[in-house]
Amino acid sequence: MALPVSAGPSGPIVARILLEIEAVHLRPDQPFTLTSGRASPVYIDCRKIISFPRARRKVIELAAELVEREIGFESLDAVAGGETAGIPYAAWLSDRLSLPMLYVRKKPKGFGRGAQIEGDLPVGARCLVMEDLATAGRSLATFVDAVKQAEGKVEHALVIFHYGTFPQSTATLAERGVKLHGLATWRDVLDVATESGRLDAKAQQSVIAFLEDPEAWSAAHGGAVGGKAEAKTA
Repeated sequence: MALPVSAGPSGPIVARILLEIEAVHLRPDQPFTLTSGRASPVYIDCRKIISFPRARRKVIELAAELVEREIGFESLDAVAGGETAGIPYAAWLSDRLSLPMLYVRKKPKGFGRGAQIEGDLPVGARCLVMEDLATAGRSLATFVDAVKQAEGKVEHALVIFHYGTFPQSTATLAERGVKLHGLATWRDVLDVATESGRLDAKAQQSVIAFLEDPEAWSAAHGGAVGGKAEAKTA
């Protein structure tokens, strides 16, 4: 499997931000478990960006530029943030774009109106669904489905960081007629980290081994494969 490609113009800048605020974590001997259940030697903590005002302003600036460049100036009616990490980014981006903001729960709340979407969603409103990151795309798919079930329209989803290693992330959304956009990928982080000397040779090899075949790496370290957990063997 080939390494992920760069996210484009925003990639190196967002990668540098993530490295500077120490949001990139490497732990090959004690793998992280991603939301998909897969094991990973690396983890991106995009939530950390919210504590760095200058960094988050730049990230939202780049997100707005991506929307204008790849989606269109007048092609959206609202920005919907996925619970919980996508909510602050949706709030900042909707403000930057002068659009209404919504947020989507992972599942309907069990009291009151039983709502899954908070905010005003007119029928047919064109929504950009936003999350902090995407691995296999299942969380984003849940949010997209919720907006569509509420009679909103979704053709685009945006994340701060797209792993870019699991083809399911784009395929799952493509099945729903949604294009996934990311501000940075592991290709960007790997390039910037290597150029700046933040990754030594051993660490770089661990990251590349995972990126080249994440399913095999996950299986070898007790994680899920294709969304199903592998049984650990002694």
